[in-house]
Amino acid sequence: MRTWQIQEAKARLSEVVRDAERDGPQQITHHGRPVAVLVSRAEYDRLAGTGESLVDFMRRSPLHGQEDVAFPRDRSLAREVAL
Repeated sequence: MRTWQIQEAKARLSEVVRDAERDGPQQITHHGRPVAVLVSRAEYDRLAGTGESLVDFMRRSPLHGQEDVAFPRDRSLAREVAL
């Protein structure tokens, strides 16, 4: 991931956008501190997901509508925690 100082990113915005589309995310820093990452629209859409609700996702499951689905319980002992 290439890093740009904010002043340079502002001055060369077209190049930053082109690089994000071609080479992947571009990090932007302010006073040496990472503050933002520019990603292409395709990468954003991939990360944001489909926008589908959990209910719709579950309805597409091959197990949807089956009544006899068994989920075995883990019978292992709980670990001890020091408080």
